[in-house]
Amino acid sequence: MSVTTTTHLNFRGEARAALDFYRSVFGGDLAVVTYQDAGGASDPDEENQVMWGQVAAENGFRVMAYDVPARLPYDQGENSLFVSVRGEDTAEVTAYWEKLSEGASVVQPLGPSAWAPLYGMLKDRYGVVWVLDVVSGYDR
Repeated sequence: MSVTTTTHLNFRGEARAALDFYRSVFGGDLAVVTYQDAGGASDPDEENQVMWGQVAAENGFRVMAYDVPARLPYDQGENSLFVSVRGEDTAEVTAYWEKLSEGASVVQPLGPSAWAPLYGMLKDRYGVVWVLDVVSGYDR
């Protein structure tokens, strides 16, 4: 038996746009179920929002997301989580960085660090903080 974990991101009306963006960065397939698909939303304005969505790529990248209904509290927080993308290939990680950085605020520019051949941190256009790095001898 195997178990996996998947990052599940919460948004307020931006889940579909965020998933489309992440798919443009990492590739893969997009699956979306709207509140309307699932039988309707308590607020008709939210029927086309994402009740469950996922991007899954052949390289193992996977992220899920949904739009928190207006009737529920939502606070994205400032540093509640980082999404970590770790790869073995510098060119691949750099390509992800370049795409994610469009419209982002760079926290730590992508470059060599004391613990990894390549490391960087940014907050993307949807407010999600991403850490990208290349695997080093410490974590193989």
